[in-house]
Amino acid sequence: MPSLIDIRRRIRSVKSTQQITKAMKMVSAARLRRAQDRVVSARPYGKMLREMLSNVAAAAAGDENASPLLVPKQENRIHVILFTSDRGLAGAFNTNLIRAAQRFADDRPGIQVEFELVGRKGRDYFRRRTYPIVSEHLGILNKIQYSDSQSIGQAVAKRVMDDQIDAVYVIYNEFRSVVSQKLTVNKILPVTPPAETSHVDYIYEQPPAELLSALLPRYIELQVYTAMIETSAAEHAARMTAMDSATSNASDMIDRLTIYMNRVRQASITREIIEVVSGASALD
Repeated sequence: MPSLIDIRRRIRSVKSTQQITKAMKMVSAARLRRAQDRVVSARPYGKMLREMLSNVAAAAAGDENASPLLVPKQENRIHVILFTSDRGLAGAFNTNLIRAAQRFADDRPGIQVEFELVGRKGRDYFRRRTYPIVSEHLGILNKIQYSDSQSIGQAVAKRVMDDQIDAVYVIYNEFRSVVSQKLTVNKILPVTPPAETSHVDYIYEQPPAELLSALLPRYIELQVYTAMIETSAAEHAARMTAMDSATSNASDMIDRLTIYMNRVRQASITREIIEVVSGASALD
């Protein structure tokens, strides 16, 4: 049976851990509000760009000068952009993403699947495996800038146009709510124009195909940027939920240890009383 000193030391240790998890929960909650505002602000812009791309693509249909970014190919060389966090303590957030990416590659035997890894957790996992890694980006989700999504989007678009790869997929967690994230595997290249229900007949001052070629890079950059901000918001939500659960578990453990400490102390006092009574009886 552990001594009272050991139990008190354990209680102090759990209380210290509880303070850390409570502080991390508050930090994640503050960051989540900013990340959620960024996601909500970007979604209307993304919707308008998809509608515009759909209408322009419909007007440019049949044009011989169609962009190579629109031409579907047999997917023999696939480029996967995986978004994970740079830090842990977020529950199964990173584990689900890494398993999805690994399953994506393993389900395509005989096909060359290469990874571009955004986030330290995904990088650390796949670096220890035999999967090919072509690029790494660390720390960009901590301070998201559109220029980072531009560089990533332009690089993969150039590789498609140079016929170095056939398709590009992004794997990330889409933010739904504080307790819900949706694992998303989205194909961004070659671009499949969204089938929007509303059709707008624009008046074009330049050929629709030329306008479409200018819109496609912006659309690709937006897809990468969307994955970045959605992953950031989902990460903070997952960490806040995990730290809240850890704080509650610490409270339960403190309660159990306190009850156990009281029982040990009571047993010790009872034993001492019995010893005193036994000693007194022996003297009689």
